[in-house]
Amino acid sequence: MHLAQVVISLGFVVAFAPIARTDTGAPEHQQQQQHQQQPTAVTEEREAQCSAASACAFRQHSKQLRLQAIKSQILSKLRLKHAPNVSRDVVKQLLPKAPPVQQLLDLYDVVGDDGKPGAALPDEEEDDEEHATTETVMSMAAEPNPDVQVDQKPKCCFFSFSPKIQASRIVRAQLWVHLRPADEATTVFLQISRLMPIKDGRRHVRIRSLKIDVDAGVKSWQSIDVKQVLVVWLRQPETNWGIEIKAFDSKSNDLAITSAEPGEEGLLPFLEVKISDVPKRTKRESGLDCDENSSESRCCRYPLTVDFEDFGWDWIIAPKRYKANYCSGECDYVHLQKYPHTHLVNKANPRGTAGPCCTPTKMSPINMLYFNGKEQIIYGKIPSMVVDRCGCS
Repeated sequence: MHLAQVVISLGFVVAFAPIARTDTGAPEHQQQQQHQQQPTAVTEEREAQCSAASACAFRQHSKQLRLQAIKSQILSKLRLKHAPNVSRDVVKQLLPKAPPVQQLLDLYDVVGDDGKPGAALPDEEEDDEEHATTETVMSMAAEPNPDVQVDQKPKCCFFSFSPKIQASRIVRAQLWVHLRPADEATTVFLQISRLMPIKDGRRHVRIRSLKIDVDAGVKSWQSIDVKQVLVVWLRQPETNWGIEIKAFDSKSNDLAITSAEPGEEGLLPFLEVKISDVPKRTKRESGLDCDENSSESRCCRYPLTVDFEDFGWDWIIAPKRYKANYCSGECDYVHLQKYPHTHLVNKANPRGTAGPCCTPTKMSPINMLYFNGKEQIIYGKIPSMVVDRCGCS
């Protein structure tokens, strides 16, 4: 019996000894695994941080490229070799304090900084994607040619227009005249006469007149339709010698401001011309929208506000800033399902292409009120200035 007990005891020792060794060694084995896993987690975290920093740096680079492109695109689309040399003081002096200008400025105040008052519908674009399309021209009065003056009078008013403006596209042409206040309630006779060279015998020919009732001590802007006169000028530029403006009250006082006295800046006559514009329709597409804090790595549209005052561009009257947006992100071949042709070309010639790029797939115009190089006020539409959607192509 003693021998059997010894054998059984040894059997238990042999049988359970490995299990005991395994239990006591388990924590050490797990610690080794944990030590092996910790460096991997730290590495992944560092890689994620580096990846995020790289994406952020790339977005900043894309943003700066977009800002530089916007500056050159605006000048190119407006057909300007360089920014007009118009300072804030000049803007204050030339900008008419008149209803049509104020209406446009109020429109920008209502819509904020989008720069798109009266813009096309979201699914519309312009026929000319390369240049701005003019919607309104405000031509400031200038001194007429000496051939139509006597003793250097009249000092007003000659209006010049670009030959690119087509007479058939003129929708409306209004002459705006500011009247000084009358001493008493009276009837004012506003007379518009066409100037002609003195050698032709007649110095001016009356072409329009308007009777206006005014109250005592009230100054006001008055407008008169001159579309037919402008159409003739555009079709026959040689007949444009300018016009003379008179506004007589019952005492034969001329109330029309045709030469600015101190304190009357911005009150000189001007022509407001509206020009027709026909948009075209394009197909809608979809895309991703992100913000600067987004962790999205795919091609996405990011917000970008352009401030023209930062450019030093005082010649742009409105908007002073607008939301331009920009595209940034990665483009994998898997995202090219919408562009099978591009995908096939890239697969056929992998060495001949840098791969798909994140780029605007839908853009829209902005409306802008600005001075051109001739110190005329232009209200027009500049195509492809706002990124609406981004995609890989």
